Amino acid sequence: MKIKKALITAGGKGTRLRPITYVHNKHLIPMVNKPMLQYALEYVASAGIKDIGIITNPDYHDLEAVFGSGKTLGVKVTYIPQEAPLGLAHAVKIAEPFLKGEPFVYYLGDNILRGGIQTFLDAFYSLKSDCHLVLSKVRDPQRFGVPELSDNRIISIEEKPEHPKSDYAVTGIYIYNESIFEAVNAIKPSPRGELEISDAHQHLIENGKNITYSEITGWWKDTGKPEDLLEANRMLLEDVRTLIQGTTDDLSVLAGNIVLSSGSVVENSVIRGPVHIGKNCRIQNSYLGPYTCVGNGCEVVNSEIEYSILMDDSAVRYVDIRIEGSILGKSAVISKSEGIPSNHRFIIGDRSQVQIR
Repeated sequence: MKIKKALITAGGKGTRLRPITYVHNKHLIPMVNKPMLQYALEYVASAGIKDIGIITNPDYHDLEAVFGSGKTLGVKVTYIPQEAPLGLAHAVKIAEPFLKGEPFVYYLGDNILRGGIQTFLDAFYSLKSDCHLVLSKVRDPQRFGVPELSDNRIISIEEKPEHPKSDYAVTGIYIYNESIFEAVNAIKPSPRGELEISDAHQHLIENGKNITYSEITGWWKDTGKPEDLLEANRMLLEDVRTLIQGTTDDLSVLAGNIVLSSGSVVENSVIRGPVHIGKNCRIQNSYLGPYTCVGNGCEVVNSEIEYSILMDDSAVRYVDIRIEGSILGKSAVISKSEGIPSNHRFIIGDRSQVQIR
C-alpha cells in the first residue's frame, strides 16, 4: 500500500536549547532563515505525502500561527497535542486515530538531512518491510537508540546505552506498517517514565517482524544542542547560491555564495560566503564570515561575525572582537558599552551562556 500519511514530532520543551526555547518552540528556530520544521514538511511533501499530523506541545501555539493548515506548502496539516512528554512511542499511540492503521512515515521534526526521504520509502516498499529504520554512523551513539547488527540484519535495539553495541544511531526517520500500533500498545514505560520507540522496535524484532534499514550516505543532523544547530546551519549553507536582491556600495567586497534579500543594505563591509542575509538588514563597516545567517531586520555595525546565527531583529554594534559560533535570539543586542570605567555589562536571562576572554 502506498504511504499517504506522515507523523512529525514538534513537541517537547527543547531544554538543551534554552534560553531561546523559553519563549519559542525549538522547531521554529531558523536554519538558513527558514523554520527548522519546514524542512521536515518539505522532505515529506517532496515524497508525495501530503496528509501530515504534527505532534505539538499544548503550551505553545506558534506552530499553528506559522504553518496554519499547511496550504502554503501544498500539504494538509492536522495538529495533535501531546499533553506530556511521555515518549516517541506514546506520540505514535495518541496519533493512531489520525493514522487509522495505515502505513506512515514517522519523522522527528528536529532532524535535518540532505537528499530527502524518497530513497528510504523505496527501500520500505522493495524489502516489504514492517518497519524500516534509517541509520547513521555517529561519534556519540550513547545519545541515541543504537542497533546491534549481524549479517546486515538488526538483531536488537537499545535506547541510549551505556555500552553501545555499534557506532550507528537510529536517526529520527522511521517508516512503519500497521504492526507498530500493536508494539506501542504492548510496551511498558522505561525507567525515565517514557514509552521508548526503541522498545517498540525491539518488540517488533522479538515478534518476528521484518525490520530493515538504510544507511544515510550524505549528512544528517539531530539539532538537539546549540552546536548541532550551528553545524546543521553550516551544512545547509553549502547549498546556497548567490542571489543579490538588496543593495551594496562600491566600498564593499562580496565573495563566495551570498544571499542578500530585498531591502537589505551592505555598506563598506566584507562578506565571505556562504552567507544568508534576510530582508531589511543593515550591514555597515563590518565583516561577515562563512557560515553566517542573519535574520530579517538585523543590524551589524562595526563588528565581525562568523559561523553564527542571528535571529530576526537582533543587532551587533561596535564589538571589538570577532563573534564566532554564536546564536542570538530574536531582538537580542550585543553592543559596546559607553562611558567610563571601561567594563562589560550584561543583562542575561536564565540558562544563557556567555564566553569572554
